[in-house]
Amino acid sequence: MGMKTKVALGAVVGLVVIGAVSANAGDGGGDGKSDGRTSVGADENPGGAKADGEAKTDGGAKADGKADAKPAEDKAVEKASQAEQFKAFVGKNGTAAWKDAVSHVTKVQGAEEQNDVLDSADVYTDFTGGIMGEGTGPANLIASAFADWKQSENGLVTVYDADGELLGNGNF
Repeated sequence: MGMKTKVALGAVVGLVVIGAVSANAGDGGGDGKSDGRTSVGADENPGGAKADGEAKTDGGAKADGKADAKPAEDKAVEKASQAEQFKAFVGKNGTAAWKDAVSHVTKVQGAEEQNDVLDSADVYTDFTGGIMGEGTGPANLIASAFADWKQSENGLVTVYDADGELLGNGNF
């Protein structure tokens, strides 16, 4: 093998080891400490429903039987595409410049899978012309808005035009 190949292979192995160590770092380490995360119990399914058919009362219905509108609203947002969720966040919390730039977003990928090690997300827009086109300035605004929407210790968001050419990127 060539020297460059050995160095690249060593770097990949190093990143895998770092990722594995980081993924296991938050499990409490067996010293009796709890990090506050909840896990699915033996009698619950991952969706929160009891295995024996009992309904859970904290998922939108109050103990007195009245429905709570906020969880239903959150469930609707969860079912929306990542691009729709991003647009809704900016529509609610963004500046006028952000709203104008994010109106050109057509697709968002990778925003849900985060592990704070090597997070990356891709945002696709309807701009044309690549890095020399009209979308370079708005791409920076989109990356900034994305950083407010999602937080990661080591995240990179990349913004592309309609043809898949790079417009810009930023950390989130």
